[in-house]
Amino acid sequence: MIIGTAGHIDHGKTALIRALTGVNTDRLKDEQERGITISLGYAYQQLADDITLGFVDVPGHEGLIHTMVAGATGIDYAMMVVAADDGIMPQTIEHIAILSLLGLTQGCVVITKQDKAQPEQLAQTQAQLGQALAHTFLGSAPQFIVDSLSGAGIPALSDFLQQQAHQQKMTNRSGLFRLAIDRAFTLSGQGTVVTGTVHGGVFDLQSGDIKLRLMPANTPIRVRSIHAQSLPSTNAYAGQRCAFNIANIAKETIERGDWLADERCFTPSIRVDVQLQLLSNLAQPITTWMPVHVHLGAAHVMAHVVPLSKETLQAGEQAYAQLVFDSPQCAMPGDRFIIRNAQAKQTLGGGRVLDANGPDRKRRTPARLSWLASIANYLTDQQLPPLLSQAPYGISYPDLQRLIHGDVEQLVILDSALWVKPTTNKQSAVMMDKSQWEALLSQIENTLEQAHLRYPDEPGIGADRLRRMTAPAMPISLWQSALQTLVQAQRLKLQGAWYHLPQHTVSFSEQEQQLAEKILLLSHQGQYDPPWVRELASLLEIPEQEIRQLGRKLVQQGKLYQVQPDLLYHHQHIEQLAQLLRQYPKNQGIKAAELRDQLALGRKRTLQILEFFQRIGYSRRLHDRHVIRPDNMLFTS
Repeated sequence: MIIGTAGHIDHGKTALIRALTGVNTDRLKDEQERGITISLGYAYQQLADDITLGFVDVPGHEGLIHTMVAGATGIDYAMMVVAADDGIMPQTIEHIAILSLLGLTQGCVVITKQDKAQPEQLAQTQAQLGQALAHTFLGSAPQFIVDSLSGAGIPALSDFLQQQAHQQKMTNRSGLFRLAIDRAFTLSGQGTVVTGTVHGGVFDLQSGDIKLRLMPANTPIRVRSIHAQSLPSTNAYAGQRCAFNIANIAKETIERGDWLADERCFTPSIRVDVQLQLLSNLAQPITTWMPVHVHLGAAHVMAHVVPLSKETLQAGEQAYAQLVFDSPQCAMPGDRFIIRNAQAKQTLGGGRVLDANGPDRKRRTPARLSWLASIANYLTDQQLPPLLSQAPYGISYPDLQRLIHGDVEQLVILDSALWVKPTTNKQSAVMMDKSQWEALLSQIENTLEQAHLRYPDEPGIGADRLRRMTAPAMPISLWQSALQTLVQAQRLKLQGAWYHLPQHTVSFSEQEQQLAEKILLLSHQGQYDPPWVRELASLLEIPEQEIRQLGRKLVQQGKLYQVQPDLLYHHQHIEQLAQLLRQYPKNQGIKAAELRDQLALGRKRTLQILEFFQRIGYSRRLHDRHVIRPDNMLFTS
């Protein structure tokens, strides 16, 4: 269990920890000479049953609130310290607010310097505490009166904390591993060492299953050794304070607030959508683009606030907002944060992260606010179905992994949900509400029905055009899955590159059938250089318009492909060309000149063929090469 102190400067936090553990957490010379805590200090106490008490000593000076927040983030238990002779002081109130905003629910109150207070002073301090803590998580917390120098009251407090540690519910270790770095230094002969609190998961040095990265720099990390709770260890897990000796990373490249994290944890972003709770003592409202200091994890950075629920936020309000940072930051849904004013003199509020990768546009729409409300509800009640019902395109595997802070494979698939897996790559999978999925499939069918009425002579709609007509914002992998599902269920048909409803068919008169066979024969004989419509009209002695009308019907049946206006290829030759392109390595593709030489065609005709394959979504251009799209479903059989 990690216990964090809080309270005003010179109220005896460091002396209290020294009395409990025998460790002086003021390790810096300047701290010892001046008698004040400047940086975070740590002490550990080994108990029975392999339980370790960890203490985080934070500074109480108003100018070091950023250090206090860095230490308070990630603790399990708060120990609010108030001097009996001074009573409630400014940083006492601010620290109480910060602990509440960070989501702490457990703690105790310790009144120190018992020897320096008269009975009436002690009673006054207790009365002040009763008022200040009445509506906080410490309102009914146990209180202890101690004298750290003489040891009076220390045994009772120590016994209580040990009892709490034994009763503490084990921290969930099934999540993705991440450690918030609050200190980096160099040890002679060992190299760079970073310390911090583990916010989630387990890292086993010996297994090598998890790949760690320094974030947000996204630098791969190799771990040499671990100290957990000040003892050598082969693993680190959620709730521990740990030190990692890492290789090939200079101390100067690491800042407080960086993370050592599983590579699946973060996608750094400058926009983070949050649920913001403002304190009731704000001197001025929160307005759009107001600069603030943000304390997130162990980081202390500047950002601008963009209220989403309304233009201006008043004291005591709770609302949705977006924090816009100057540089990419890392967070996960549910992470707690604190904001302070631009002068870093007053705590304004805090809350929790909802979406760590907020949008730049349409961030205030009713749909977006409804989505943020659904995330907030999920973080509170952990019920996934209501959240999925608000996600028209489902939740992707990586996003779901970050949302639950853990292994998606452990999720029990709900009766109301299903996995949509477009490929064997699970990172492309999407979990969707079944009713949302069926509504999406029906929407595609309705779009095609309207298109057939409007363009009865067209063979169907290409995949890209159909997506633009139906749901242009839909992720491409989900779109491909929807089309594949409809085709497999025979709710759609794919003729060549065109999708159409099964009832959208073409019939020929006897005269048209005879002419169609002649057109197909001439097109087939032309192989990769078939005759143009004007040439077909001349050979068959038929008007060009009649050839075009019949050609459209043959395209609709999938027997011809229109490579260019008035240039129709036999389906067998297009299929052969498609397989020819597929023979080249996926990442290399083919140059136009290479295909020209292989087909013995002119450059212009070769480019027309390549542009056709790009247009129907079979290939794409990559610099001067043409590569097959991995997500296409054309010419696969």
